[in-house]
Amino acid sequence: MAPWKIAGVQMDCRLGDGAANLDRMRRGLQEAADQGARLIVFPECALTGYGFDSREEAWPHAEALPGPSSETLAADCRRLGVSVVFGLLERDGDRLFNACALVGRAGFVAAYRKVHLPCMGVDRFATPGDRPFAVHDLGGLRVGMNICYDGSFPESARVLALLGADLIVLPTNWPMGARAACHLPEARALENHVYYLAVNRAGEERGFRFVGRSRLIDYRGEVGAVAGEAEEIVYGVIEPEKTRDKRVVVVPGKHEVDRVGDRRPEMYRRLCE
Repeated sequence: MAPWKIAGVQMDCRLGDGAANLDRMRRGLQEAADQGARLIVFPECALTGYGFDSREEAWPHAEALPGPSSETLAADCRRLGVSVVFGLLERDGDRLFNACALVGRAGFVAAYRKVHLPCMGVDRFATPGDRPFAVHDLGGLRVGMNICYDGSFPESARVLALLGADLIVLPTNWPMGARAACHLPEARALENHVYYLAVNRAGEERGFRFVGRSRLIDYRGEVGAVAGEAEEIVYGVIEPEKTRDKRVVVVPGKHEVDRVGDRRPEMYRRLCE
């Protein structure tokens, strides 16, 4: 099974300026593809911005999925031979979702709707995600999606691991006040024996400054790449087959762990109450 080079584009974006943000994303997509990345991930709400003050303000900037921006990026993916995950606001009927879209060479693949919504930014006015967690095979790389606050709930990553994810991507908007959240990816990767790519935004929006520090964590929980606070692209090479045997053998018969096989689901009933 061939390794995959992946990239996280840590970018600033303009609140409510989809045209400028899409142009910035397309340039980042081209740059990452030129460096050999096959999967490129952008931050939460990269297309729209996040800090809206009302549903009425946010609504005009939401799109259906598939929609015009996903189609534009699909054309770029076909030309460059890559796949992309990007954050946006999705409209479905009269509902507004904080979502991310997975788009590849064949076009739109899937959307994920943020399940856990904090009392912050546009999430105050969004509908909680209503679809089961899912894993998507890009042709040898199995990818699951979460968004920002979802990373604080270990159940989100665990379900994706049980569904067979090799890589979990987390488009996010970590502000300076949530700097400690930057370390959650290490735990999620280690406890599930998967790669984990968190892609934050840079810059400032309506008084909130974002911490950056996008990071790729390997299946052992070790940091592979970390960005600073400014705009930057982080790269890493991952080996999907390394995630699929969950049993870690340090000393045969003396030091072995399997963070999936050693679970005791019958003891976790309280989680579903």
